[in-house]
Amino acid sequence: MKNITIDFLNMLPLERQQIELAERKGVGHPDSICDGIAESVSRTLSREYIKRFGVILHHNTDQCELIGGRAKPAYKGGRVVKPQYVLLGGRATAHVGKEAIPVGDIAVGAAKKYLSDNFKELNVSSDVVLDQKIGEGSADLQSVFKRNGIPKSNDTSFGVGYAPLSTLEKLTLEASNYLNHKCKIKAAGKDTKVMGVRKNSKIILTVACAMVGKYLNDLEHYRNTVGQIRSELVGHLSKKTPMEVEVDVNTADDYQSGDVYLTVTGLSSEQGDDGSVGRGNRANGLIAPFRPVSLEATAGKNPVNHVGKIYNLLASKMAEDIAKAGAEQIYVRLMSQIGKPIDQPLVASLQLIGDRKMESKAREIADYWLEHVTEVKEWCISDKVSVF
Repeated sequence: MKNITIDFLNMLPLERQQIELAERKGVGHPDSICDGIAESVSRTLSREYIKRFGVILHHNTDQCELIGGRAKPAYKGGRVVKPQYVLLGGRATAHVGKEAIPVGDIAVGAAKKYLSDNFKELNVSSDVVLDQKIGEGSADLQSVFKRNGIPKSNDTSFGVGYAPLSTLEKLTLEASNYLNHKCKIKAAGKDTKVMGVRKNSKIILTVACAMVGKYLNDLEHYRNTVGQIRSELVGHLSKKTPMEVEVDVNTADDYQSGDVYLTVTGLSSEQGDDGSVGRGNRANGLIAPFRPVSLEATAGKNPVNHVGKIYNLLASKMAEDIAKAGAEQIYVRLMSQIGKPIDQPLVASLQLIGDRKMESKAREIADYWLEHVTEVKEWCISDKVSVF
C-alpha cells in the first residue's frame, strides 16, 4: 500500500497566470558553493565506503559554512588579501570494527577537488582555508540505517516536485547555465544570480555576474563587456521562446563613481559574502515562490535513507514523467515517517491540472517510482543528477 492520493485542482496553470517569479543562484554563488562541496563530500565518501565495504555507510555531510574573505580587485589584476574560510560539518561513519576510515582527509580532499574543478580563477592553496569538524552519527540513526530490507527513513520529512517547468523557469535555468558553462567571455565570473519575472507575455531577467578584473583593462572595457554579456544572453534566450525577453546585467553598477561588480576570482565570497548549505536553489535548481517547496537541504544528505534528499529527487522525477504522460500541471508531495520503509510514505499526494483521464496513469507512474525509490542512490553516486 503506497498511500497514493490524487486530487484534480480547479485552477489556472502557472504558465497562464499574470505574474510569475523564479530565481537561480549560479554555481559560484556562496550558497551554491556550499551545496556543491557538501554533495561532493557525500558522493566521495559513498564511493569510498563502497570500495572498502561494498555498501554505503551512514553519513550526512549537509553542514558546510563559508565565511567570506577580503580582496582588492583591480583592472588588469587585483589580489586576495584574506582567504575565504570553509568549514565542513555533519556526521559520517569513521570506524568499522578495528578499521578506521580517514573521513576528515577524504572530505577535505573532495572539497579541494570540487573547488579546483569548478573555479579556475580561485587558487585553492592560497585563497581558501578548508577546515573540517565532521563527527560520527548518533547511535539511533546508525541503527535505522543498518536495518535489513528496503532502507528505513532517516527522518520524518517531506519532498516536493512539480512539472512541467514554465517558460520563465526554463529561461532562468538556461540563462544561469549559459553564463556558468557556455559563455566564452573570460571576464564573466562563476558567481551569478538570475532573478526572473514574467508579466503576462513579457519576461524580464535581472542578472548579477561577478567580473574578473585581470581580463579587463579599465572601466570602459568593463562596461563594454557587461554589454556583450547582455547581448549574448538576449540572443541566446530569444531563440528559446516567442515571448519578449529583456535582460539587465549588474544593475547596481555606478559608472559615474566607478563602483562596479569587479572581483579577483569571479566570486563574491572573496569579498565578505557568506554561504550555507540549503539556503539557495531547491533540488530542481530553482527558487520558485509560486510553487510548493521543501526547505530541506538536499545536498550532502546520504542517498540511501535520508528522505530529505531522496523524496525531493524522486518527487521531481515522478512529476516529470506524469507531465510527459499528459498532465497539464502536476504537483507531487511525499512525506515519510522516521524508521518506516522509504518505499511506503505516509503520504504520496498528487495534485493534477488537466484531463481526469490521467488519474490511473498518474497513479501507475507514482507507484512505479516508489517501487524503484532505491534508484536515487545510483543517480547520486554516478553523478547522473544535480541536487541544486
